[in-house]
Amino acid sequence: MGEETFQVKNVKCGGCAANIQQGLSELSGVESVDVVVEGGTVTVKGTGLSRDVLAARLKELGYPEA
Repeated sequence: MGEETFQVKNVKCGGCAANIQQGLSELSGVESVDVVVEGGTVTVKGTGLSRDVLAARLKELGYPEA
């Protein structure tokens, strides 16, 4: 299982975290998504993950990399 961690902008509340978790969980290979609101970090675990695809999805959701 692989793991990718991102530092992202605009994460301000639990609702933001839920949006990120739902949006990334829809991608193939994603097994878990952990969002730390206070630090603005997103950690994704799964198989066959592409950092570029994950970063693009985060940007689409409104949470670009910091």
